[in-house]
Amino acid sequence: MSGRLLEGINLCCERDHRVLFESLNMGVDAGEVLQIEGPNGSGKTTLLRVLTGLSEATEGEVRWCGQPIRKVRTRYYQNMQYLGHAAGIKQALTAHENLRWHAALTGLEGDDQIDDALGKVGLRGYEDVPCYTLSAGQQRRVNLARLHLLPAKLWILDEPFTAIDKAGVSAIEALLIHQAQQGGAVILTTHQDLQHVPGLRKLTLK
Repeated sequence: MSGRLLEGINLCCERDHRVLFESLNMGVDAGEVLQIEGPNGSGKTTLLRVLTGLSEATEGEVRWCGQPIRKVRTRYYQNMQYLGHAAGIKQALTAHENLRWHAALTGLEGDDQIDDALGKVGLRGYEDVPCYTLSAGQQRRVNLARLHLLPAKLWILDEPFTAIDKAGVSAIEALLIHQAQQGGAVILTTHQDLQHVPGLRKLTLK
């Protein structure tokens, strides 16, 4: 391992006068996969949004490579890929157009790379199909293709296995393992039993 990438220091989050979590210290190192568990309403998605900087914690601080993310926000977002619970696509666009839009945000160009990423998630032949015609699982795969197209040191994934079939689950598990083996890190929420992911750590919210 090459050191701690992301840390949450003394995190507390309150929503609608209810404390979701408090005095929470957590982190992920290079080469690790961290699974956040807990019942519905325990604050799993909220914690992920705090870690990405999309939501503010009531107390505490999130650090990237030892620095508060508010001070290194640009560098942090260049090294972090966040996939939320929703499919995260525009229904009227094709699978290829959706990925082209994401690629453009990072300055990446190359239609072949986009089609290759879609092929890796089992969508070869669906590149030019409007996403509203795709199944829920196929729409989820369009979003997951971003992980192949836009590499990042840290992945933060909210229920990435939603609507994914058995073969797709195995492919995502392999992708998580590859990310860790390459020195990256993953933080995710899922109800999936990740028994095939070596060195998996778990954090349980009450």
